[in-house]
Amino acid sequence: MQKYRYTIIFVLILSAVSALVLAGMYAGLKEAHQKNELLFKKRSVLRSIEHMLNRPVSKMSDAEVDQLFHEKIRQYVLDAEGNILPEEKLQSLGFVEDPAIRIDRVKESKKPLEEQLFPLYVFEKDGKKYYILEVLGKGLWDLIWAFVALEEDLNTVAGIAFDHAAETPGLGAEIKDNPNFAKQFIGKKIYDQNGNYRSITVRKGGAKDPLFEVDAISGATLTCDGVTEMLYRGIKYYEPFFKKVQSNQIEI
Repeated sequence: MQKYRYTIIFVLILSAVSALVLAGMYAGLKEAHQKNELLFKKRSVLRSIEHMLNRPVSKMSDAEVDQLFHEKIRQYVLDAEGNILPEEKLQSLGFVEDPAIRIDRVKESKKPLEEQLFPLYVFEKDGKKYYILEVLGKGLWDLIWAFVALEEDLNTVAGIAFDHAAETPGLGAEIKDNPNFAKQFIGKKIYDQNGNYRSITVRKGGAKDPLFEVDAISGATLTCDGVTEMLYRGIKYYEPFFKKVQSNQIEI
């Protein structure tokens, strides 16, 4: 019995030491992890307008991405009614620096819609504004998401950058890995000529409507269906903001 007691004590001590070491590592690496996570999102935002930049985002160092992002991108946070949150409100929520990029849409999506916050990024080039939205959806296996850049008319897609958590390499993962998939979206519309909301459909068998459809990825039907649903629902969340801009209630 005495022998087992020493064994149990040894295991408990070892477990306690291991827990302390892991806790220390987590605390020590937390800041670095958060910094890398923010840089990852900044790269994604810039990828949505990559064809308007001087060189591919993939060729930029972390420092270059951070500098370019802060030089070229303005950040805003919207509520569900399309209002821009004032600085005082952002500070009260703990968003002192990089407010939009710190919005976690996964966490926000679990709240009631009226309580959710939405990030908005604005890029300017040659006197034109581009509005970049963040949308979130479900692919075949896990989450998918995208940053959608719209032209000043808030109707024409200027660029898009997709990403995913666990789609199948060579199939669903092509939404990110195949640049030709994203290029199809440039120039597509989200409203028809009568102002009706349409969004963009990823169509199996090939796009039939040149304004509102793109070709699906062969063998990735469920992922592509997820992209269609994500864009329709995700962009629509920003409609209250679109209407306020178009009626001059908001000026950016």
